Amino acid sequence: MATEYDLVILGGGTGGYVAAIRASQLNMKVAIVEKSELGGTCLHRGCIPSKALLRSAEVYQQTKKADAFGVEVNEPALNFTKVQHRKNAIIEQLHKGVQGLMTKGKIDVYQGFGRILGPSIFSPMPGTISVEYENGNENDMLLPKNVLIATGSRPNTLPGLDFDGEYIISSNEALEMEELPSSIVIVGGGVIGIEWASMLNDFGVDVTVLEFQQQILPAEDKDVAKEMEKQLKKRGIKIITGANVKADTLEKNSRVSIEAAIGERTERFEADKLLVSVGRKANIENIGIENTDIQISNHTIETNEFYQTKESHIYAVGDVIGGMQLAHVASHEGMVAVSHMADEYIEKIDYQAIPSCIYANPEAASVGFTEQQAKEQGYETVTGKFPFKAVGKALVYGETEGFVKIITDKKTQDLLGIHMIGPHVTDMISEAGLAKILDATAWEIGQTIHPHPSLSEVIGEAALAVDGIQIHG
Repeated sequence: MATEYDLVILGGGTGGYVAAIRASQLNMKVAIVEKSELGGTCLHRGCIPSKALLRSAEVYQQTKKADAFGVEVNEPALNFTKVQHRKNAIIEQLHKGVQGLMTKGKIDVYQGFGRILGPSIFSPMPGTISVEYENGNENDMLLPKNVLIATGSRPNTLPGLDFDGEYIISSNEALEMEELPSSIVIVGGGVIGIEWASMLNDFGVDVTVLEFQQQILPAEDKDVAKEMEKQLKKRGIKIITGANVKADTLEKNSRVSIEAAIGERTERFEADKLLVSVGRKANIENIGIENTDIQISNHTIETNEFYQTKESHIYAVGDVIGGMQLAHVASHEGMVAVSHMADEYIEKIDYQAIPSCIYANPEAASVGFTEQQAKEQGYETVTGKFPFKAVGKALVYGETEGFVKIITDKKTQDLLGIHMIGPHVTDMISEAGLAKILDATAWEIGQTIHPHPSLSEVIGEAALAVDGIQIHG
């Protein structure tokens, strides 16, 4: 006997549970199948815990600099156990909140592993979900009209650098460290690697970053990446770009060491731990895709613009479809997919209008094309750039490094990209996202009156700088 649903969602992460809430609002009968905890990677092993740790690192550093603000304190001490307790308390509070939302929406939650079955006695089409339980309980059979795959992703690694949880770790194990290492080598200078480098450096760890590409943050605007590298190096973080890590040189004793080819020379790096941060891999194994006509490309699920797979009643969102592997992206993809199932009109997602953020010290954030991407797309660009050091509120904060850069199309004056690095830019980037959605021009942003004193003034000045009429620069 199978229980019927309008929608069964595989995965209770950000994409899955937000889709479930939206489906409930549309009066669908909904179930989520989640093998671990509701909230998924973002809540338990990603966005929230890492930002909680980053905040503790920020407070620690600010306290050490208190004397510059006229506040005299004893030399601050870091209690990493309390840091972890605070992080865990935040996760638990938010986890309870998600559970409450499921109850409010009358969404059934199955704590097990969901697998898509092929045509069977329950349905002539693939899509029946078998829920398997670790405790050996008999499988539940769910018969949905629609299925949404939102199983997320896991940390990727390099051949020969398998995670052992002691010497070679992923961000998952790093989040659970009971004590800080004295030193760490981070393989990968992308967003996650740079956030960890910044955080651990603020906690007093000796940090080395090995990045294969010629710039850290390879997906970011070159000016932003250059500024980030400059600021991290100023704090004592060692950054080596163009580093080809040789897994076959790995040695583990009381510490871990490995060689990397850097141009024509080879150098060995040694530390207490090796953090491998080389992207994430979609969780698509063993969920029954082989029982369907769903197409796979580059280890991700192919969908159309409404997130339908080749099986029209099976949708997929989030990290399993590749693209922008961000929690807020997965959430909106889930809402679009559910609205499409319900034949409700909804705007397709414009990925060029989605903000992305880096929560390092300094922070960075962006919307749209980098300058290089815009030129590769054939645009003739005009840019405006304005530094935080010319903004009064940045001086008040004591954080004057960084800038805002606005890229426009010379022909149409359309915004092509907005890039920021500096204090609190992850909170300010939403103005840029709104500007993109409203198809604003730099002139219109420049005409928007930004309050004084505020950090947001830098956005208005950068917009004016596109036409060379910035006031304070």
